Amino acid sequence: MKVGVLGIQGAVSEHVEMSRKAMQEMHIDGEVLIVKKLEQLEKIDALIIPGGESTTISSMLKRTGMFTAVIEKAKKGMGIMGTCAGSILLAKEVEGREVETLGLMDIAVSRNAYGRQIDSFECDVEIKDFDTPFHAVFIRAPVITRAWGEASVLATLKEQILMVKQNKFLALTFHPELSADTRIHKMFLNMTGSQQFS
Repeated sequence: MKVGVLGIQGAVSEHVEMSRKAMQEMHIDGEVLIVKKLEQLEKIDALIIPGGESTTISSMLKRTGMFTAVIEKAKKGMGIMGTCAGSILLAKEVEGREVETLGLMDIAVSRNAYGRQIDSFECDVEIKDFDTPFHAVFIRAPVITRAWGEASVLATLKEQILMVKQNKFLALTFHPELSADTRIHKMFLNMTGSQQFS
């Protein structure tokens, strides 16, 4: 199993480390690659889109030729996890500043919903099917304002949607890679694998 972490912006190395740790704990024979070029994208089974600035990530995907390729691979079964700005890229609708998204998930997202960097925060979040809360880190986080169709809400905070699953896609408004908890990365690996790992 090969998991790619999009290497344009955000906590790329942290996602790589968390994915490797999750694979080790789940006894998965695989590797984690940083993806910056189209030819690297073609080698992976699943993709993580980290945080950053959604318009920059979108334009860089286009410049490298990966924008259309990601959509095509997703339609053929590649799993994608988008965290923070990554969740914006997965959405079909974005409220606020214009950004061209991959449009793969039945969600609407509001950018920078919690305000500026100074308004970043941490809190424990209840996630569906998790026995204990997940300590979530929010950095200039967006909010998923609406989910419909095949999208399933996995976590909320004060009625605001934080985490959504749809087929092999996972959108989160927080940063699981900045926690010591590998459960979300494990969930993603199980979603994208052809078998259920333990």
